[in-house]
Amino acid sequence: MTSDIDEDIQPINGPEKGQNIINEDTELLLPKKSNASTVKTHESYGAYEEITSSNDEPDDLEPDVLQLPKVIREIVPLHDDPTIPVLTFRYFLLSTLFIIPGAFIDTMNSYRTTSAAYSIFFVQIAGHWAGKRLARILPQKNINILGLKFNLNPGPWSIKEAAMVTITANSGATGNLATNAISLAELHFNETVPVWVALGFMWSIVFVGYSYAAIAKGSLLYDINLTWPQALMQTTLLQSQEKSDEDSQEGTKQMRVFFLVIGAIAIWQLFPEFIFPLTSSLAILCWIAPYNPTINFIGSGLGGMGVLNFSLDWANITSSIMLYPYWIQVIQFVAFVLGAWILIPLVKWGDLGSFKGGLMSNKLFLSDGTLYPVNELLTPELTLNITAYEHYGPVHLGAQRAWNMFFDYAAYVSGITWVVLFGYDKFKTAFNNFRNKSQINNGEFTDRLNKLYRNYPEVPNSWYLILFLISFITLMTIFLSGNLFMPWWCGIIGLIMGSIIVTPLAWLYALSNFQLAIGTFNELVYGYMMQNVNRKHPAGALVFGSIAGNAWYRAQYHLESMRLGFYNHLPPRAVFFSQLYGELIGVPINYLALRWVLSTKREFLNGNKIDPLHQWTGQTITTSHTNAIQYVVLGPSRLFENYPLLPYGFGLGLITPIILFKLHQRYPQFNFNLWNTTVFFSSMSRFYGNISTGYLSRFVGGTITMFWAFKYKHSLWKKYNYILAAAFDTGYNLAILIIFIAFSVLTNTTMPNWWGNNQQSIERCFAL
Repeated sequence: MTSDIDEDIQPINGPEKGQNIINEDTELLLPKKSNASTVKTHESYGAYEEITSSNDEPDDLEPDVLQLPKVIREIVPLHDDPTIPVLTFRYFLLSTLFIIPGAFIDTMNSYRTTSAAYSIFFVQIAGHWAGKRLARILPQKNINILGLKFNLNPGPWSIKEAAMVTITANSGATGNLATNAISLAELHFNETVPVWVALGFMWSIVFVGYSYAAIAKGSLLYDINLTWPQALMQTTLLQSQEKSDEDSQEGTKQMRVFFLVIGAIAIWQLFPEFIFPLTSSLAILCWIAPYNPTINFIGSGLGGMGVLNFSLDWANITSSIMLYPYWIQVIQFVAFVLGAWILIPLVKWGDLGSFKGGLMSNKLFLSDGTLYPVNELLTPELTLNITAYEHYGPVHLGAQRAWNMFFDYAAYVSGITWVVLFGYDKFKTAFNNFRNKSQINNGEFTDRLNKLYRNYPEVPNSWYLILFLISFITLMTIFLSGNLFMPWWCGIIGLIMGSIIVTPLAWLYALSNFQLAIGTFNELVYGYMMQNVNRKHPAGALVFGSIAGNAWYRAQYHLESMRLGFYNHLPPRAVFFSQLYGELIGVPINYLALRWVLSTKREFLNGNKIDPLHQWTGQTITTSHTNAIQYVVLGPSRLFENYPLLPYGFGLGLITPIILFKLHQRYPQFNFNLWNTTVFFSSMSRFYGNISTGYLSRFVGGTITMFWAFKYKHSLWKKYNYILAAAFDTGYNLAILIIFIAFSVLTNTTMPNWWGNNQQSIERCFAL
C-alpha cells in the first residue's frame, strides 16, 4: 500500500509519500530481450516475472481473445463466475484487520527518517491464507442485524475475495497527505487544527481524487491496449496464489517460511531499534579511530558520509533490495556515492561553494552557519517581517539541501521528457487506438475481458458527482470558516489544476507505470500565487499541495483498483464501495497515529532533542517547513535571486534525457536506455542528510538478491522472493508495534545505556 506520493521513497506505499519512477518500475525502463518466447510482466516495484510461453499458440483462439495483448492473455483469467460473492463477512473482517495496523504504521513511518513499508504483498499473502482458514472454521450461519442479512461463511474462499481485501487495504492502509500540513502547523507554528477540520479535510482530499477518476475512466480504463502494469503484476500474484492452492504441500511450505521469517525478523529488530542500537550503524572507521574527527565524519552513518558503514537494521535496508531491478539499484548507489562520498567532501574540505554551514541539514541558516531565527522573520500574522529580513540577511540553505532542490526540479522535467521520448511509439499507438476506436463496435469494446465485465452493472457517473459535491462542500466550509491556512479561492485553483493533469498523467501511468511526483511543483506554484498577497500562512503551501496532489494520486488509486477488478472480474460497484470503506476506516487511524507521534515524539521532531538513532527526525516535516519559508514567506523570487542556479535544474532535466535518447538511437548496444535520468535525479534529490548508513548494505543485499539469485537461482528466487520481501517488512513493522505497545503504551521504559547503546554515540564515533 502506498502512502501519498510526495518526497519519500517507499517501495510499496505509494501515493502519499514519495513515490516516483524509483518505486514504480516501468515497462519503458526495463531491458528488452530478443528471445521471442519470453514475456516479461513488468512489476511496479522493480522485480519482474519471466513467463515462458510457446511461440506456437493455438490456432483456434477465438477472435475476442486474440484482441487481447499476449501478456494479458497469459496472465488474466479469461473465464468468470459472476455468482461468486465478494462483499462477504470474511471480506469485511479481514479488510478491517489489515487496514488498522497499515494506516497507523504508514502514518507513523512518515515521521521517521527510514522505515519499511506496510507491504501489499503481506496483505495478499496473509489475507489469502487467513481467508482460507476462516472458510474452514466459520460456521455456515445466517445472521440478521437490523434487517441486514448475511451468511458468516457463504462458501469456499475465492481469489476474488483476496483481491477485494487487497484493494480495500491498498486504499485505507496508507498515509494521508493532510498529516504533513497539520503536523507542520502544530510543530512549527503552534497551531492545532480542530479534530473535525482535520478529519473533514483528510477525507475530502482523498474522495475528491476518487471522484476525479471519472474524468479519465471512460478513455483509459477499458482499453485493453493500456496494460496498467501495476494491476497486471497484482493479478499475476493473485493468480499464482490460486494455482498454488492446487498444490497444498507447496503452499503449506511457503506459508511456513513466511511466518517463520516474520517471527525471526520481529525478534531481531528489537535489537537495532531498542536493545542493541549499535547494530543499526556499524561504523568500521570509527572503531579504528574513535576520537579522530575527520575519520569519524567519513565513517559515521549518523551525521557523516557513511564510508565503509554497514547496517543490520531492516529499516535502513528495506525490501527494495528484493523488488527493484538490479540496474535501478546500481543507479541509486551511484547517486549515493556521488552525493555522499564525492560532493560532501568537496563542499566540506574543497572549494565547491563558499557557504560551509548546515552541510547535511535541511534547515535554514544565517551567513555564519548558525540556524536562521525563522520565527523572527514572521509577523504575528505570519507574514514576512521585512525589517528582520534586512537585519539578518538572505536565508542560506545547507549545500546538500540546495542540490536536493536542484535535482528535484531536474527529476520533475526528466520524468516527463524521458517517458515521452522512450515511450513515444507506445503512446502514439494507444492514442490512435482510442481516436480511431478500432476495437469498438457500437461504442463498446469487443474483447473477451470487456464482454465478461459487462455482466456487472457499471458505477453510475452520479456516484462520482455526489462524492465530489460532498467533498467540495466540506472543503469550502473549512476554508470559508478560516480553519485551514489557505484562502478558499486557492482551493478551487488546486482542484482545477488537479482536474487538468488527471487524464495525461493517468494515460502515462496506464502505459508505463510511471507516476510523476508533483508535490514540490505544486508548492512552488502556490508560492507564486501568494507572492503578492499580504496575509498568508506558511502551511498553506502544503494544504494546496494536498488538494492538487490527491486529485491525481487518489484518482490513480481508483483507476488502478478498477483495472485490478477488471482483470479479476470483480463487480465495479463493489470495488468503488471497497475503496470508500477503506478510507472511512483508515483516515481516523491516520489521525490517531498523528496525534500519538506528536504527543510522544514532539521534542525529537521539533529539534529540541536529538534521537540517538536519527530516526525520529521528521525529515519530511522539516523539509516542508523549509519550503514553506522559502516559497510562501520569502517567495520564489527571493529564493531564485539567492540561488540563481536552481532553475537550471529544469533545463538539466530537459536536456539529459534527449542526449541519452540520441545516444541510444545511435548506439543501442550500449543500453543507454537503462541509465534513466529520472531515477538518478530522484535519488540525488532524496538522499537523507543525517543518515548515510544502510546504502552500502542495501547495495550488497541487492547484488545478492536481484543479480546473483535472480540470475543463478532463478527458480528459487521466483518461489520465495516476494514471500521473503513481505515477511521481512512485516516482521519489521511487527517489532515496531511491539516496541510501541510494550514501552510506550503499557510502560514508559527506555533502554539502559551500555556498550551497545552508548549515550554519547551509539556508533562509537566519539569525536563527531
